[in-house]
Amino acid sequence: MPRFSVQEREAALTALPGWTWDERRDGIARTFRFRDFSEAFAFMTRIAMAAEKADHHPEWSNVWNRVDIFLTTHSEGGLTAKDVELAKSMDAFAAQLALGSGGQ
Repeated sequence: MPRFSVQEREAALTALPGWTWDERRDGIARTFRFRDFSEAFAFMTRIAMAAEKADHHPEWSNVWNRVDIFLTTHSEGGLTAKDVELAKSMDAFAAQLALGSGGQ
């Protein structure tokens, strides 16, 4: 998948509220917060399965209820559709957890 143009990147970010552009690293980032560590870990487990299936893996870290994520396609040197699709999956999984717990 080719690296996004500036216009493609801007359109993608419009469709991804909560995600921010990291110009230095040519990718997108977001922090997710959950009720507790168990919810954060459940989120990471779901994402791990989706990432394996897509053969596209996030850079991430976890501290208690917080999961910090950065997405870029290293093989293409920047943001691609792979990153946007994985970000959309992450948003959907987080929304499902938020609905189950009464809020994100």
